[in-house]
Amino acid sequence: MRNMRAGIEHLGILSEVFNQYRIFYGQDNDLVRCREFLRERLENDESVIFLAVEEGDDALEVLGFTQLYPIFSSVSLKRHWLLNDLFVTEKARRRGIGAGLLNSARQLAEKTGAKGLTLETGHDNENAQKLYEKFGFKKHTEFHYTYKL
Repeated sequence: MRNMRAGIEHLGILSEVFNQYRIFYGQDNDLVRCREFLRERLENDESVIFLAVEEGDDALEVLGFTQLYPIFSSVSLKRHWLLNDLFVTEKARRRGIGAGLLNSARQLAEKTGAKGLTLETGHDNENAQKLYEKFGFKKHTEFHYTYKL
C-alpha cells in the first residue's frame, strides 16, 4: 500500500471511490457527475487529492482518498488547507489507511508553509473523531456559523 497524489490520469479510478464516498453520505449514485466534478478540480488545480492504492497485476486498486482545498487566513497572512474529504473503502478499513492519508495531508501543509489543516466530521462519527484527535486535531466550539443556500 502506498499514497500518491492523484492526477488527471487517475480520474477513472478516483471517480469510482469518490462516488462510493458520496453514497456513504446519503447522496445519489452518480458516477458521471462525480467524474465531471473531479475533472474540474484537477484540471483547474483547485484541490489536492491523495490516493491510498495497492498495485495489482494490471491496475491500481484505490483503498481510500483525501481531498484538500486551499483557503487563506487574512489575519496570519498564510495558506490554510481544508481537509474536505477523507474516505477509506469498507474492505480496507482498520488497516491504517486513514492515518496514512492524514499524514499525506499534514506533509502537504508543512511543505506549503500552511498555518494548518481544518476539517469537519459528523457528531456521530466517533471512529473518525478518535483518529483526528490522535493526530492533534482539536474540536472548536467557539465558531459555529454556517449559511446554507
